[in-house]
Amino acid sequence: MKIVVKIGTSTLAYSSGRLNIRHTEELCKIISDLKNSGIEVIMVSSGSIGMGTGKLSLKERPSDMPTKQAAAAVGQCELMYTYDKLFSEYRHTVAQILVTAEDIQHPQRHKNFSNTLNRLLELGVIPIINENDTIATEEIGVGDNDTLAAVIATSAKADLLVLLSDIDGLYTANPNTDKNAKLITEVRELDDKIMALGGKSSSKLGTGGMKTKLSAAKICTDAGCDMIIANGADPSVLYKIADGKQAGTRFYAKRNG
Repeated sequence: MKIVVKIGTSTLAYSSGRLNIRHTEELCKIISDLKNSGIEVIMVSSGSIGMGTGKLSLKERPSDMPTKQAAAAVGQCELMYTYDKLFSEYRHTVAQILVTAEDIQHPQRHKNFSNTLNRLLELGVIPIINENDTIATEEIGVGDNDTLAAVIATSAKADLLVLLSDIDGLYTANPNTDKNAKLITEVRELDDKIMALGGKSSSKLGTGGMKTKLSAAKICTDAGCDMIIANGADPSVLYKIADGKQAGTRFYAKRNG
C-alpha cells in the first residue's frame, strides 16, 4: 500500500508558529511504525512559513511576498532538521524535495521528479515534499499544499491521500457557526452540492481551506485515488485509517467498470 500524508501547518505548530513538539513527535513515531508495517509513505508537509514566522518572532503570518519567502527560508531549515532528528530515532531516512509549479507542469521536469521520487521509495526513504516557497512567487505556484498533495498522490499512483488538518472532515455546514452541522463520513460523488460546501481557511498560519481540499479530492478521485480528510490533532488517526476504520471524511475514487 502506498499513501501520501499531507500535514497542515496547524498540525505541526501552535498558533504562534512555534513547533508543537508533542504532535510532531507522535506523528513521526506513527508514520515510522506504519512504514515498518510495510506501507510506503510520502509526506507533503506544510509549515515552513508558519515555523519561520514563529522563529523570526513575527506577530502574524506575513502578507508581503519577500517576508513570506524569508520566513519560508528560515522555517524550512527548522522543519527538515526536526523531521530528520525525529525519524532518525526510529532508524528511518528522510529526503527533502522542494518543487515549483514548473516541476509538475513541464513534462521533462515532471518525469525527473517522478524518477527521483520512485527511486527514493525503492531505497526505503521517506520523501518529504513541500512547495519551494522561497523562490515561488504565487501562493505558491501550484496553489496550496492540498492541491500539491493531490498532484503528488496521482503522480506516484498512490492508493490513498490523507489530508491532516485542524478539522474532523467535511460537514454539512460550518461547524464553527452552525451547531446543527453534521460530519459527512463518505462522499461517493463530488457533485455541485458537495463542492458548494467549500469555505475559506480558518487558520492564520496556513493557506488551505475546505475549498482547496475539495479541489484536491476531485483531482485524486478522478485519477483513481481515494482521499481522506482527518483531524491531525490526534496523529493516531493514521492507525485507524491504515486499518480501514472510519475516520474523518473519505472520498471514494471513480472506479473503471
